[in-house]
Amino acid sequence: MAEVFRFDRALARRPADSAVDGLRAVDRGAPDMVRFRAEHAAYLAALEAAGVAVEVLPPLDGFPDSVFMEDPALTFPEGAILLRPGAPSRLGEAAEVAAELRARFERVLAMEAGFAEGGDVLVTPRAVMIGLSARTDARGAGALAALLAELGRKAEIVTPPPGVLHFKTACSLLDSETVLATGQLAGFFPGLRVVLVPEGEEAAANALRVNDVVMVGAAFPRTAEALDRLGYRVVPLDVAETGKLDAGLSCMSLRWGLAG
Repeated sequence: MAEVFRFDRALARRPADSAVDGLRAVDRGAPDMVRFRAEHAAYLAALEAAGVAVEVLPPLDGFPDSVFMEDPALTFPEGAILLRPGAPSRLGEAAEVAAELRARFERVLAMEAGFAEGGDVLVTPRAVMIGLSARTDARGAGALAALLAELGRKAEIVTPPPGVLHFKTACSLLDSETVLATGQLAGFFPGLRVVLVPEGEEAAANALRVNDVVMVGAAFPRTAEALDRLGYRVVPLDVAETGKLDAGLSCMSLRWGLAG
């Protein structure tokens, strides 16, 4: 199997005007849409600079959170999986992206029970980790694990501590042997090296490894410096407005690569 952070294709969706009404666990105000769109454009440019061909879908005004493409679906070289987001306002998003995925993948599987969101799914070389949360329940995690098995992928269901909105809010893959995580998840990755984000920069744990670069929120300089010292090629990106909607770098695209 190819390294799980190697991608050459991505699917994204432009932010809708309705994103000002997007979900948020902590209300820090609505995003400034001019700045949010600029952040999104810079993110897409960074993906392309990293060697990814990005296709961008039009906005969906009926779904304020639809810019966060990773929650209603998962993509792998072997196929795609349509999920069932646990937030009621997002449940229809999978149907909106279904035709796009069927046009790009020979195999598109669909969850039919429970709830699971892509923000709770971390793909590692050892297993696809599914974190239980307020948006991903045990029934949904089990259903997703069964679909992953159909694609030849092993799943592991884990229970993050209370207060973790999405599993990947608190962790991300840096390379085939290393995870970036908050202290809350320090013991969740046996067999992998864990790099802890500095205290006060917990939101930096939602980084994104794409090919030869690690994208990190620009507001987290100590995390960026730590990763630079470890030899990673760091690309800082502004996600201040994105973060107002409880989202980060991993959320805004579906990424996949060639099987191998």
